Amino acid sequence: MRLLVTGGAGFIGSNFVRLVLEERPDWTVTNLDKLTYAGNLKNLRDVENNPGYSFVRGDICDPTVVSEAMADADAVVNFAAETHVDRSIHDPTGFIETDVTGVYVLCEEARRQGLTTFVHVSTDEVYGSIEDGAFSETDPLSPSNPYSASKAGGEMLAMSYFKTFELPVVVSRGSNTFGPFQYPEKFMPLFITNAIDDEPLPLYGDGLNVRDWLFVEDHCRALLFLVENGVPGELYNVGGGNERTNIDVARAIVDRLGKSNDLIKPVKDRPGHDRRYALDCAKLEQAGCQPLVSFDDGFARTVDWYLANEWWWRELKTGEYLEYYKRNYENR
Repeated sequence: MRLLVTGGAGFIGSNFVRLVLEERPDWTVTNLDKLTYAGNLKNLRDVENNPGYSFVRGDICDPTVVSEAMADADAVVNFAAETHVDRSIHDPTGFIETDVTGVYVLCEEARRQGLTTFVHVSTDEVYGSIEDGAFSETDPLSPSNPYSASKAGGEMLAMSYFKTFELPVVVSRGSNTFGPFQYPEKFMPLFITNAIDDEPLPLYGDGLNVRDWLFVEDHCRALLFLVENGVPGELYNVGGGNERTNIDVARAIVDRLGKSNDLIKPVKDRPGHDRRYALDCAKLEQAGCQPLVSFDDGFARTVDWYLANEWWWRELKTGEYLEYYKRNYENR
């Protein structure tokens, strides 16, 4: 298999590249990444000399770059996206460009080159919030913010290429993913790294928003499963089955680090903050794929990784990151 991974220098993408190179040593992986603030080649420094791996710097919105990177590929897994809700509230422009226009460019080139598989990585946030029960793949979409709306638009566009042009598109909708190499603006690495430095943990609202937490290795295994077994034209929920309130996760972080709960500081909630996400993953499980890592194990491994890898995250929490952090939290 000759695989093109877009956004492979990001959090889930880099973990996926590493998994493929470890578990499918006869495959080749080309990583196409624009290297925005959240793309980091240090995420992949342990595989950069692997003979099956190559890197191309470029934007999925650029047809020429995409055409060259996709040449001779058998399959594409599209991680490339702007992903942070808070940033989409400040400025949605880049989200629409990458998460929608970029998907269009990829689909057009994949159609032209006749790829056998196109896995588009989406999110459970396209469903919006649910009070009880869990979303199945047939439920309507109701995104609440520019990020989730852009992801809904991108996956609907990709699926239209299956229906109209028979492009073999498979869409995954993953739940809140956590683990090593996640940029520290996101909830778990933000709170872990702040707690390490005895800095406040800015918890939105009452902290009772519920998320289903999925360890990154399990997310990547599910995506590899879909590359090999996903049915074109189908949507698959990918969840961890680990519902936790934000405040419970925050308390678990300070507890594991031996810190005080006094570090947890409630701040004004963000606009359009979904209350609860939950996924029915029976479809994927019946196909033969389910999570292997418990929340407790994945959580411990994640906290311990950030403790042991300050070299990775400290240099990220400078410059542009500090400007964003101030803009997002200063007046809350």
